[in-house]
Amino acid sequence: MFVPVSQSGQSDAPLHHLTHHRHRVHRPPGRVDGRWHDGHVTDARRPTPDLIARADRALVRTVDSLSDHQYAEASQLPGWTRAHVVAHVALNAEGLAGVLHGAHTGAPAPVYASVEARDADIEALAAAGPGELRERLLAATSRFAAALDAMHEQDWDGRFERTPGGPVVALVNVPLMRLREVEIHHVDLDAGYSPADWPREFCVLLLASMTKRDYPEPFLVRPTDVDGEWRYGEGPGGPVVTGPSAALGWWLTGRGSGEGLTSDSTRLPEVRPW
Repeated sequence: MFVPVSQSGQSDAPLHHLTHHRHRVHRPPGRVDGRWHDGHVTDARRPTPDLIARADRALVRTVDSLSDHQYAEASQLPGWTRAHVVAHVALNAEGLAGVLHGAHTGAPAPVYASVEARDADIEALAAAGPGELRERLLAATSRFAAALDAMHEQDWDGRFERTPGGPVVALVNVPLMRLREVEIHHVDLDAGYSPADWPREFCVLLLASMTKRDYPEPFLVRPTDVDGEWRYGEGPGGPVVTGPSAALGWWLTGRGSGEGLTSDSTRLPEVRPW
């Protein structure tokens, strides 16, 4: 079930009738239109280790609070239980930690051995007991934090592969990639954490990073609670979408139905799943 976001700080402009031309929620993480959301180049500002650490701690608290039977219940991602989401976030931390360690030691490593191995590992870990999932997540977040702390500034030069022979991504994107995985999938757990709980700094980073994606048409986003505006898609013009930064970020990932958002046209632009 979708958890509505807070509408505090929303524009006083009247809400228009909004018509969507997309799915309500996105498919489980993986290949979407030839791209991978956990490997797409963002070229956005690098988040601080503290912001990532706070996101990790919040996620671990939520996962620890789940009863054993809640792991088998559905998440907000179609076809995935909460156990699948936890498994994916844990394995992603392990993979990105390996990327950073490889960059630091001069032995480049991909995030995953292969697409098939990634999917199989998620299924296997999701089938493990809740105790193992909790321990694996905690260990993975600690491993990523240690790898991030060990990086020297010169280590950030260069690129890495998501899978051998797959898309190549700039190393400087790894911290933001990890932060997005943690914050967005924390909400996907459908366990009481919503976009309204996102730190304002993360909302700004998310809005900026989403400008690097492809969109069927151009549009402009103007948050009502942070300074600035962001343009999406190629070319000028297009609707202007306003609302709380968290609600905008949630919508830009292809989730929800645009709750709390206002468009100056009769519809929200099309946003493909992330």
